Amino acid sequence: MQLKDVIESPCGLRYMFDQLDLQSSFGRRSLLDMPMMKNASEIGKCYAVLKSFHDFVLEPENTPYINTLQSKLQCLKDVRTTIKHLGESVVLDDIELFEVKHLAILTADISERLQKLGLDKVIALPDMQNVISILDPDGLKIATFYIYDSYSEDLKELRALIRKSPDMQEELLLKANEIEDQIRLELSRKLRPFAAEIEQAQRALAQVDINLAKALQMKQLGLVFPSVSKGTTSYRGLFHPQVKNSLAAVGKLYQPVDISFGQQPTLITGANMGGKTVVLKTLTLCQYLFQFGFGIPAEKAEIDVRDEIYFCIGDEQSIEKGLSSFAAEMKNIDAVIKASRKEGNIVAMVDEPARTTNPTEGAALVTALIELLSGKNVSLVLTTHYDIDSASSKRLRVKGFVDGQMNYQLVEVKEGEVPHEALNIAESLGIDCEWIALAKKVVEFDHFKQRRINKRSH
Repeated sequence: MQLKDVIESPCGLRYMFDQLDLQSSFGRRSLLDMPMMKNASEIGKCYAVLKSFHDFVLEPENTPYINTLQSKLQCLKDVRTTIKHLGESVVLDDIELFEVKHLAILTADISERLQKLGLDKVIALPDMQNVISILDPDGLKIATFYIYDSYSEDLKELRALIRKSPDMQEELLLKANEIEDQIRLELSRKLRPFAAEIEQAQRALAQVDINLAKALQMKQLGLVFPSVSKGTTSYRGLFHPQVKNSLAAVGKLYQPVDISFGQQPTLITGANMGGKTVVLKTLTLCQYLFQFGFGIPAEKAEIDVRDEIYFCIGDEQSIEKGLSSFAAEMKNIDAVIKASRKEGNIVAMVDEPARTTNPTEGAALVTALIELLSGKNVSLVLTTHYDIDSASSKRLRVKGFVDGQMNYQLVEVKEGEVPHEALNIAESLGIDCEWIALAKKVVEFDHFKQRRINKRSH
């Protein structure tokens, strides 16, 4: 799976990608083509490179160097087709020879700057001097290409004759073109042994662009480096950057949360508008960010590596497949169940499953899902507003209303009862007071009836 395959996940991954200040289209394409890392060692190496760039961007005196690097990286183009032609012994045309020369000079320029900044040890750029010498025989170091007179004395003489003998231009131009074609053939032959280095240079420059953009994003959004964990994932001060920025735009503060989960199913309960869905989105987002080498939105993060990531969120109606939101949701959860029976560790975030069906069957489906996935190779985090009786789950609850204000912190509880705060939330939103008052009377009457039934049963 590549980043481009999950970029539109409703967890907010597209937002994080769009916030990157990538300078080149090739850098952007390279990141989208990046496969999800599933090895702790690989992830560790990726973050080690990013750490060097992060240390670099944190120093205020490096701002001019950052700006210069970004300006240079804007010149990085996608020349993979040209490199492919070179490897296939195709004679390069003038545009392709220009692309190779331009890339070689750009690589040499950025390599020299990285050496001065001490970043050449984390991303090594290949030596392009041989390529430059082939395409820049006059040593002008200008990123343009031309069949120079230096390539051939015969060509030099022909061009001089063309300028002096206008009446013989057609014949002389034909001869000059033949020599130029021979020079292109020879240049392509000389460049062919360096095809691998040219490809490596393009990839390495893309990594400079990507790591610089990721480091700047970490600084801008206050992201942290995670630790690689085994079995348990935990966050302190977890936040969702997109939601946080949206709240800040209207003068509101985001309340970070602390959470940890492992192989034991984790059940999060709380009233509607209690932030449960945001927690799941953030957990899914962080898992992706971790396995694609981004900074993590938290004060501290310890994350377990997973082979597959599932995010099942409600209201995913599929018009194309003719599925209702319930049917689409059931299909997504079914994929998690099928994956749990295979090898490999997965993490699954399931948001309020069966919310659109009747409470009796909905609660039964949720209870059965928890029981079915318990003890499997699934790290399950599930939100619900149903009262679920499941001894195998770790239970977390949104604190809810405290002193008239919503508190989104998660607290561990033993009992499974869901807090009844819908009326309080509706009241805080300024909903019609007569409607709320009548609803409260209905609730009080229902409680009264239930107490009478309980007394009779005793």
